[in-house]
Amino acid sequence: MRKLSFRKKLLICAALVLLVLILWTLWGNTALTVGRISIRGPSELEGLCIAHISDLHNAEFGEGNVELLKLLAETEPDLIAVTGDLVDSRHTDMDIALEFMRGAVKTAPAYYVPGNHEARLSEYGELRDGLEAAGVTVLEDRAVSPKGYARVNIIGLADPDFAISGDIFGEAPAMAGTKLSGLVDSHCYNILLSHRPELFDTYAACSVDLALTGHAHGGQFRLPFLGGLIAPNQGLFPKYDSGLYTEGGSNMVVSRGLGNSIIPLRFNNRPEIVVIEFIK
Repeated sequence: MRKLSFRKKLLICAALVLLVLILWTLWGNTALTVGRISIRGPSELEGLCIAHISDLHNAEFGEGNVELLKLLAETEPDLIAVTGDLVDSRHTDMDIALEFMRGAVKTAPAYYVPGNHEARLSEYGELRDGLEAAGVTVLEDRAVSPKGYARVNIIGLADPDFAISGDIFGEAPAMAGTKLSGLVDSHCYNILLSHRPELFDTYAACSVDLALTGHAHGGQFRLPFLGGLIAPNQGLFPKYDSGLYTEGGSNMVVSRGLGNSIIPLRFNNRPEIVVIEFIK
């Protein structure tokens, strides 16, 4: 039997490595995970658990999102925060979004803010009505106190694209700051739901205690030691792509999200539910 040449062995090894990378990437786009983050807050919030969902983009994990709903229920949250892009404006299926949210509210009270894809959606009013009919609290530039947590102020900002599509003049920070100045309650612990992480400086300047955001998709391709490669409104190697960030007395959690949009694949970036747990 003829021995394989070194070149052929090298090609076979390269092909096997490529095959493993392809299979691992495909698996990683559907293998849900839970990221857990602990936040120090007032003593009355000790033990509060928030499940953070973002950027579903019409993705389905099992028929009717049964796998996603099962994992969400297993986190045993007290509240569910949904920070936009439940749908994808390029291939909208509102039934997927509404079916998921109808299942989610069976686990815990759900609070939702729209993202940039909802801002592009001509049928957004229909989606909002469907969410409210399902029992979801839709927060568009308003604040509420969740039942049982009178000292908690949950604020929701609608995505800037509802007012200034593209933001070519850089108006989004000032607009968000103006809105927040009338919604932050200095006597409460202020939790902000907003799609956009790149506005963290504004959130911190307005004394938001905790901001929950998405939009960055984890940087889409996560590279060892470097983090995310690219994110909308942040460009290459985004500053805010995943996890917990702190500025002064403010914290921000960025979810890597669940679905994809323009770029159909993630790399080293599993879809996640983020669970925020309050500790002393």
